[in-house]
Amino acid sequence: MKNIFNDDVVENQGYYYTTNISLSSKFAGRRMTDVTLESLEIKSKNILDIGCGDGVHTIELDLFGEPKRIIAGDIADKAIHVARNNSAGRNISYMVNSAYELPFRSKSFDIAILRATLHHMDDPQKAIQEALRVADVIWIIEPNGYNPGLKFNERFGSYHRKHQEKSYPPHTLDRWVNQLGGKVISRKWAGFVPMFCPDWTARLTKWLEPFVEHFPIINRIGCAIYYLSASSKR
Repeated sequence: MKNIFNDDVVENQGYYYTTNISLSSKFAGRRMTDVTLESLEIKSKNILDIGCGDGVHTIELDLFGEPKRIIAGDIADKAIHVARNNSAGRNISYMVNSAYELPFRSKSFDIAILRATLHHMDDPQKAIQEALRVADVIWIIEPNGYNPGLKFNERFGSYHRKHQEKSYPPHTLDRWVNQLGGKVISRKWAGFVPMFCPDWTARLTKWLEPFVEHFPIINRIGCAIYYLSASSKR
């Protein structure tokens, strides 16, 4: 996926959904950050952001979460270049690296975050395994594989097809964590605004979002994103 995302950076000076930002992308992206900050105590913590892309959401974590430090990495070197330029003066260190081979000792971080990265990977289980190795807690943010609308977009949406997106059912992510020696701490479904939809749709789905998130079963099918925190059993 490296060339595809580097091509995005060349074309947009960052990722399409952060630089050519539509109202829907703004709503959806900020909801992911808000849920992260509501669910995790990251103040004064050492954070690893795995698959940070162009750094836009990494900067949000630093700005609103007040961590002790953030180290962020991505395999797309051009995205890391943009992230560094946009993070001048912040306590964020960036590196080009693979999520499959993290250059850190075991338990070097309080929290490792995998935000919307696994569905782009050929071996998502290896990335989860590495995250569990280097951090006390991991936080996974992934498209909700129970959502039928999402599955439709993956099959027919031009952006989703170009980037070979493949969402996973939440129970599959849970199973992978358990198989890799982790223990699920919390699970959450949230967000209802589809990426790249018209502004009127974004406003309507944003208004409906609290209701969809609130009701069990409805949130498991209707919400756009699944959130999972886990720790190592060892």
